[in-house]
Amino acid sequence: MKSRKLRDRIFIITMVAPALILLLAFVVVPLFIGAFTSLFQTTSMTGGGTFIGLKNYVFALQDDVFWKSIKNTLYYAVFITIAKNALGLGLALLLAKKMRGLTLFRVAVFIPVTFSFIVTGVLWSWIYSPVFGILNEFMRTVGLGGFIQEWLSDPAVAMTSICVVDVWKWTGFHMVIYMAGLQKISPDLYESAAIDGAGAWQKFKSITVPQMNATIVLNVLIAFTGGFVQNYDLVKVMTDGGPFNSTEVALTYIVRNLLKFMNVGKANAMTIILVLIVSVFGFMQLKIMTKEDDDE
Repeated sequence: MKSRKLRDRIFIITMVAPALILLLAFVVVPLFIGAFTSLFQTTSMTGGGTFIGLKNYVFALQDDVFWKSIKNTLYYAVFITIAKNALGLGLALLLAKKMRGLTLFRVAVFIPVTFSFIVTGVLWSWIYSPVFGILNEFMRTVGLGGFIQEWLSDPAVAMTSICVVDVWKWTGFHMVIYMAGLQKISPDLYESAAIDGAGAWQKFKSITVPQMNATIVLNVLIAFTGGFVQNYDLVKVMTDGGPFNSTEVALTYIVRNLLKFMNVGKANAMTIILVLIVSVFGFMQLKIMTKEDDDE
């Protein structure tokens, strides 16, 4: 009995160890190094410099562009979280029905997920182009010429334009998660509701949403966290933070301070602040998930 328990423990450790090693090597250790470096005024990424304590954090918190980048990042995260989950759930409900051509449509929706951020950014930069972009040309063709924009050059619409691209790329991913959640709901629940005279909206509100609660929370958490930590490539390729910092997100500004301004200490301080912000939102999501599970 004891030997079996020992084998089970060894098996669990063997399975978990590689993930823990990767977590330590690529997340925990760099985070500690960054936190230590943030206490120095230095242009070197290998250490050294003058110890200045928490001044880099003061400099970061007094930086108007940094706060603008945080605001842009929050807007990005909220926009894509709402849009991807609304579209993902809607498409999952549509594709759950048995209709011809849905398999092909499902594949078409998921294909953008396989594209790299670089390819996606370049593709949509062409689509948005005011000179030869097909979006403006299409709008002109269908009589919507009054809505033509310089999608990536106008500070009023540039951030939203990038958010739309992120939604286009990842909606298929969230759709698949929602489809998996829908398959776990017993058809008997819908049949009982239909017998009681419940309509489509009543079934959705009373059965689908409560039964999909954990799936919804998971999708929201993935989307919102991704909005903070997976926006660098798209922004870098499409606008590089412009025009006039209107699309500057936290990651692009941190990298700019690190590589262009060579302000390594301040860049690391901003990174720690960003990690704290993401951690707070993540903790809030987990608390909501735990509370809803307890209520059930």
